Amino acid sequence: MKLAIDNNVLAEDFFSDTKVMGIVAPVKDYRFCWLLNQTLGCDFRLNSDIEIQLARKSRQYFFSVYEYGEAGTSLVHYIYSNQFEGEYLLPEFRHLDFLWLMKGDDVQDNYIHYLQQSIRSIPGVQLIIELEKEKIKNKMHLVF
Repeated sequence: MKLAIDNNVLAEDFFSDTKVMGIVAPVKDYRFCWLLNQTLGCDFRLNSDIEIQLARKSRQYFFSVYEYGEAGTSLVHYIYSNQFEGEYLLPEFRHLDFLWLMKGDDVQDNYIHYLQQSIRSIPGVQLIIELEKEKIKNKMHLVF
């Protein structure tokens, strides 16, 4: 008997309790996370264990992932860099510089609104939108 992993089921399970925002901010990932930490009082840190690695055009591409767990909750925030040396983690959203994924707890709309308002105040941030999970074609690229 041969067992196969169903990536669609895996992606659905991973995304079942998530919210995703897309951000346009043409700054380096470490600088963006530092600005978030300063502005929002977060503690985003690079997590090289969940860095996303994709093979394309006979090359390896590495997309950094920053992680921050909210104290006293099961909510964890992840910031993904959407670009590495001209390649995109989510090619369907190539205009976005960063993806912000919230996972592990129910996220209320008013919290999303608060985050969006706060992030908009950061110098360099040009756009922040909530992404509909159904519109993300390459969901497996975000699963770690």
